[in-house]
Amino acid sequence: MKITVITIFPEFFASFTSTSIIKRAIESGRVEFETVDFRTFTLDRHRHVDDTPYGGGQGMVLSPQPIADALRSIRQPNSHVVMMTPQGRTFDQQQARRLSAKEHLIFLCGHYEGFDERIRSFADEEISIGDYVLTGGEPAAMVVCDAVIRLQDGVILEQSHADDSFSDGLLEHPQYTKPAQFEGMGVPDVLLSGHHANIRRWRLKQSLERTLQRRPDLLEERAFSEEEMNLIDELCLERSKNICGE
Repeated sequence: MKITVITIFPEFFASFTSTSIIKRAIESGRVEFETVDFRTFTLDRHRHVDDTPYGGGQGMVLSPQPIADALRSIRQPNSHVVMMTPQGRTFDQQQARRLSAKEHLIFLCGHYEGFDERIRSFADEEISIGDYVLTGGEPAAMVVCDAVIRLQDGVILEQSHADDSFSDGLLEHPQYTKPAQFEGMGVPDVLLSGHHANIRRWRLKQSLERTLQRRPDLLEERAFSEEEMNLIDELCLERSKNICGE
């Protein structure tokens, strides 16, 4: 996979590409990553890439010409252009998996009051990472890139994907490591038992409980297995006993 980020702050990605798993993915050749400074494409003699908005108003709007020309210089038939904008579809794990199958992702990162509306016609889709506004699209693009890169073959163990939150529509179960006791808090006995079937069942039950408590919206359209329904019945029974003080 190749990833290109179109930005006026390419230095923003220096630490992202030189650290930990992302660095190893790039060095191993599993991912090619580049940034393109669209300021270098401006025809303005003062190298400006923004201007005041038509109709008045606060802030500056990114001019279409530098971004369009930067995009034309790198776009290929297999490219997929993503505009990072708070007006886009909210990013999730399913989108990460879909984007991870693309051969070439191009991310457009805005600043100031955002893009000239005409730039939208150059994008294949628009993505948001949440209902809030950042100073620029770079942090948002970094989030999406991280989620996509870790899904590339060989970047991390395949089993790690299977245990991720949202991978099967549930939040991940609690994780523990050594020591077995820490400041009066212990590790659940089942995890120390070595009984793999019981551990698997406990983890599934914990995932269901955590999802019910924190993200019940994830379960609204879920097709539950018979085992999951039995575990939910257990959770409901345990909850009713706690409420009644039994």
